Amino acid sequence: MKFAAPLVLSLVLSSAALAQDDLVPIDLSQVDPAMVDDMFGAWEIADESGKRTCRVELQREETIGGMAIDVDPACAKVFPVMDEIAAWRLMEGWTIVLADATRKTRVVFFTPDERYIARDEVDGIFTIGKVVQ
Repeated sequence: MKFAAPLVLSLVLSSAALAQDDLVPIDLSQVDPAMVDDMFGAWEIADESGKRTCRVELQREETIGGMAIDVDPACAKVFPVMDEIAAWRLMEGWTIVLADATRKTRVVFFTPDERYIARDEVDGIFTIGKVVQ
């Protein structure tokens, strides 16, 4: 499986900012639409080995807690926390946050280098990458 590189490598959050749970959403109206558009679509979540994977679709439509996300029903067997994911948010530094139906942050992905990795391991989740068709 091939993944696209993150959109903006220069907008990486510092370690101190990642330790905080008060990340600020990106103001999408202030960002180049082409850059934002690249965030929508099919993504794959994987463990560190890449052997356990799960597909999601990050959508533009707003929903309670962020934007809509379509989680493959099989994801819950691979990563149980995915059964609880109801929304996603795009935060400063192009951080991707997955949230449950109560708006609680469950998984945070940031870009310390050229790919997204999970801030904290949850059910073995290590990375998320854009699926290249």
